[in-house]
Amino acid sequence: MDVNINSARLSAELESLATFSSVPAPAVTRVVFSEEDLRARAYVKRLCLEAGLSIREDSVGNTFARWTGSDPQLPAVATGSHIDAIPHAGRYDGTVGVLGGLEAIRALHDSGFRPRRSIELVLFTAEEPTRFGIGCLGSRILCGSLDGAADEALRDSQGQRLREWRTAAGYRGQLSTARLDWGHYAAFLELHIEQGRLLEQEGVPLGLVTAIAAPASLRIELEGDGGHAGALLMPDRHDAFLAASEIALALEAAVKATGAIDTVGTTGVCEVFPCAINSVPSRVKLEVDVRDIDEARRDGVLAALSTACERVARQRGIRVRTQLLNSDPPAHCSPELLAALASACDQRWIAHRRMVSRAYHDSLFMARIAPVAMLFIPCRNGVSHRPDEYASPEAIATGVAVLAGGLSALADTI
Repeated sequence: MDVNINSARLSAELESLATFSSVPAPAVTRVVFSEEDLRARAYVKRLCLEAGLSIREDSVGNTFARWTGSDPQLPAVATGSHIDAIPHAGRYDGTVGVLGGLEAIRALHDSGFRPRRSIELVLFTAEEPTRFGIGCLGSRILCGSLDGAADEALRDSQGQRLREWRTAAGYRGQLSTARLDWGHYAAFLELHIEQGRLLEQEGVPLGLVTAIAAPASLRIELEGDGGHAGALLMPDRHDAFLAASEIALALEAAVKATGAIDTVGTTGVCEVFPCAINSVPSRVKLEVDVRDIDEARRDGVLAALSTACERVARQRGIRVRTQLLNSDPPAHCSPELLAALASACDQRWIAHRRMVSRAYHDSLFMARIAPVAMLFIPCRNGVSHRPDEYASPEAIATGVAVLAGGLSALADTI
């Protein structure tokens, strides 16, 4: 099916959406439930209403804009992403999937296509962890990964609860009412910038995502004995920082030992107490992130890290406490949905490659309630979460055209 993607309109809408920011351009900061976020949501909803879509919102602010099909009783086909942005980010992360999804629906409508299944655009709440310290908040609640306890348990840096933030933003009711069951959607497709360099380096216009890596996050607290840097002799030391350094290196070794390019591990937080040049560190807090598309392999790294913690604690005479912060299962994309996207590429003579997503997205959690697939477009130099994040209008239009082809095929055939 030939569709006309209005690239100029879409580029203008992406530019307009980027103006809803608490910092000057070209940076974008749009934290969930902030004034900027609420104004941006209102802008997207207005565009959806102008396109003739019906809108509903759930208790955490996930927004659903529906093009009703000829058989509205059938489970809908959905697409979408997020519009919240971490501090000093760019304008394409997430937003391409929301406004690009809307443009795909408009292009299909203007082509004369009429879907049998309804097609729904989903704007997810808080894919970024900026306010509450947990990513994919809206899609976690949709799939039941988070329950009603999150209303009180999740707080911002000032101690304000999720319940207080969402009700102040106008989203009321029990969180449990937002949960969707398996079968609510027949399929879910997400268009996104790659946030990496593979497509650009290889000169391939599109990537079809076969699997989405998922993180396990661990907090490690080490307690040794502090003292004066001059007076405490080396044989008597129980230096918490040196122990932490060994553990960080043990993580790297455990990751490399898998022999798999898709296994990655990062020690992203290292807080040293008392953090004085003339004092032996007595306490350290580490936070580590381990990701893989293979859950067993990832968990094997965690087991090796736990063994290393015990060994270092024993050898250095320190105390270690570990806390698993989260451990989400990876997701694998539906072969049927990938075939529909591949067919849409082939019909348009668009080259594509299969790849994995090492960053996680709302599709990771949507996979618990529907078959999913993701479509990546190149971004310049692989840059993301920075003001110089960039995807060309041509790359975006190509992705939207293939998304439209996938949506039309799935809305009529599955």
